[in-house]
Amino acid sequence: MADVQKTFADAPTIIRREDYTPPAWLVPEVALDFDLGLEETRVYSTLKVARNPDAAAREPLRLKGDGIEPEEVTVDGERINDWRMEEGDLVLPLPADAHHIGITTALKPSDNTQLMGLYASNGMLCTQCEAEGFRRITFHPDRPDVLSRYTVRMEGDAKTFPVLLSNGDLVGEGEGENGRHYAVWNDPHLKPSYLFALVAGDLVVNRDTFTTMSGRKVELGIFVREGDLDRTGHAMTALKNSMKWDEETYGREYDLDIFNIVAVSDFNMGAMENKGLNIFNTRYILADPDTATDNDYDGIEGVVAHEYFHNWSGNRVTCRDWFQLSLKEGFTVLRDQQFSAHMGSEPVKRIEDVRILRAAQFPEDGGPLAHPIRPDSYMEISNFYTATVYNKGAEVIRMMLTMIGKDRFRKGTDLYFDRHDGEAATCEDFVSAIEDGGDVDLTQFRRWYSEAGTPHVAATLRHEGDTAVLELKQTKGAGTEEPAPSEMVIPLRIALFDRETGRNLREELVILDAPEKTVRFEGFEAAPVLSINRGFSAPIILDNRRDPADLAFLSAHEDDPFARFEAMQQLMIDHLVGVIGGEAGDEKLIVDSIAAALDEDGIDRAFLAEMVQPPAESFLGEQMLVIDPAAIHEARAALRKTIATQLKDRWQAHYDACSSVPFSLDADAKAARKLQGVALSYLAAADEDAAADLAFVQFERADNMTQRLSALATLSHGASDKREAAFDIFYNRYRDDALVLDKWFGLQALSLRDDTLEAVKALADHADFTLKNPNRVRALYGSFTANQARFHDESGEGYRMLADLIMTLDDKNAQLAARFVPTLGRWRRFEEKRSVLMRAELERIADKQGLSKDTSEQVLKSLGR
Repeated sequence: MADVQKTFADAPTIIRREDYTPPAWLVPEVALDFDLGLEETRVYSTLKVARNPDAAAREPLRLKGDGIEPEEVTVDGERINDWRMEEGDLVLPLPADAHHIGITTALKPSDNTQLMGLYASNGMLCTQCEAEGFRRITFHPDRPDVLSRYTVRMEGDAKTFPVLLSNGDLVGEGEGENGRHYAVWNDPHLKPSYLFALVAGDLVVNRDTFTTMSGRKVELGIFVREGDLDRTGHAMTALKNSMKWDEETYGREYDLDIFNIVAVSDFNMGAMENKGLNIFNTRYILADPDTATDNDYDGIEGVVAHEYFHNWSGNRVTCRDWFQLSLKEGFTVLRDQQFSAHMGSEPVKRIEDVRILRAAQFPEDGGPLAHPIRPDSYMEISNFYTATVYNKGAEVIRMMLTMIGKDRFRKGTDLYFDRHDGEAATCEDFVSAIEDGGDVDLTQFRRWYSEAGTPHVAATLRHEGDTAVLELKQTKGAGTEEPAPSEMVIPLRIALFDRETGRNLREELVILDAPEKTVRFEGFEAAPVLSINRGFSAPIILDNRRDPADLAFLSAHEDDPFARFEAMQQLMIDHLVGVIGGEAGDEKLIVDSIAAALDEDGIDRAFLAEMVQPPAESFLGEQMLVIDPAAIHEARAALRKTIATQLKDRWQAHYDACSSVPFSLDADAKAARKLQGVALSYLAAADEDAAADLAFVQFERADNMTQRLSALATLSHGASDKREAAFDIFYNRYRDDALVLDKWFGLQALSLRDDTLEAVKALADHADFTLKNPNRVRALYGSFTANQARFHDESGEGYRMLADLIMTLDDKNAQLAARFVPTLGRWRRFEEKRSVLMRAELERIADKQGLSKDTSEQVLKSLGR
């Protein structure tokens, strides 16, 4: 059957949280029998159904379907014909309170370009069922509060599908007729349909074991294509480390005898936590020094941990409904952040987490797509896999941890798992467990779950006699036309520093829980320097208006690394915003502060690399009432050139020192490569021609992808003839490696050259470009939309190209198409000419006939309809 698309743009259905009712029918057991084929797969499902005693009304059985038709329906073994179809759903009037329902469906995996449900990827079959993909396989209630035990039998050609995997434990296998074979898997744990998984293909496996804290031996396997096996070692190490860390930190032990991972090249997401059978985008599994950067290694470690941690925060305790998505995702993001901080540099990890939050979530919170971490309504749930649900959700839980401390937080999470193991829970259930375990009242704190927008906090420190007086005032977040008082609970870690000695004299956690609050600190004969929101203790926008000299002071004396980083960043932000606004800027304090950091003995090179870079152009735009991308780019480039030119000798010294560090994957070597890349970029800003020669030498001599790619990135922005030579060498070396070729596409789309827009158009016609692979689409178009200076070309050609992409993709992969819409949805923030052009492209998309529900929701909300 061809992939079926529905038209939703004319009359979208809005699903509201307040309308939740318990399911009318429960499905305690599911048996699935698959006759596998790439062109056609037949599915025979048997559902044991029972009326839910908690349901309010006696209703017929309604089973969700999407793009499928039932070939045969049986009730208790007898074929029936009195079923009916309603808007794609199968409706059965059943006489008794319990039955066995049999349904036969036929699927066309090779035609499934949506990559949801069961689909083919390079000769293998795999599934993606979160959020509502199971209904594309067979008819089912397909809601997370319907929990079942699954038995799955798969049969197919042994040469095409030598490996047959599903959730749980392998309980049977054997040979069939005509070169076929079968496997039977049973998952003893109750799970919702979105956690069902199946993989069938020609795969090889990296096997290992892990012994749990209770002494059980768990068989581990990472399945990949032939030729990729030697790039799975890092992922396996990350898996074992995450299993050990979760036992030690949260007391969570794995609960099956088998844990498998499969790497798939065509995947809409990063990975999926299906019970016992995680399915991963190859990007987050495959790594070796020749093909993966240090950032890739870190990403793999974090994502492997994230999906494993879901075994408890998502699988053993799942969501009652999709409005509770942050229940599992926010909590699990916090857990993977903690793990990554434990495995690497805690300060650098915190900087990275906050950078992501500010780059993706703050703009979301301040735009037309703003929503609470627990949304109130949606048209398409796939659109709510957002930075708000994930990253802000993690910050909200982190605030609870900050307020009550690690020990009490652990008591709360233990209570949460004990109370709700095997259940479909709510965000309220989680907060209640933290309250009871942590002995804290979080009634007012719950506002974080129901209110959208990033709170603004104004902080003023004045000195009276021997008292430092801190005045705090909070207002509702961006998106409100006029600042309005707010009563969020905001934990603010603050410190007061002696201006003469640089010593930290007082550190305290201040809880702001009213529109205004005054805190008095006695015993300060001289006015101290204020450090506030240390460690980014709350996800807020801070209006502190600190003097540049105080920021420079903190950038030198802070003992909280994140706060030190923040001080340096704010020093640069204030300067750049002033210059863009027409003020005459003075870079001396910035240059001197960076020089002092570069001269500091023993400073962590990874931290230094973060500290000395100006804020991203996109983040600078968020500091302004009206975004002018050209003015932002010009001001930032000018500051970089000043820093580069005046500190050229220091950059060269650091570059040379870092270049002499031999390759390894230990923290010091990775930090050296990070700072080396930053130093090279500054040397290019000071002298493009000389840096091009240096970069090309680095490119040719590099024995790892991190150094090779940083050299190519530096060359990508210039006009040197070495640029084209390097890109050609890179392409010819890696043309058969899809993940590395994504980097080749991405770097060219990120180039700051004037001809980048035309280059992207040409790359879209390249023989190696395809719209069928989400990684390749994100590499080219995702990178280009992140290129603020070139995507926002005043001609509007970048906007038109993106709109064309969205409309083309929408027919093929609606979920992927919808994720590009928010870039245009920020049109209100830009200067008038660009704003008009961006809105016109949204209008053009909205007028497309047959627009998917995914894209329609994003476009209509962006237009304010």
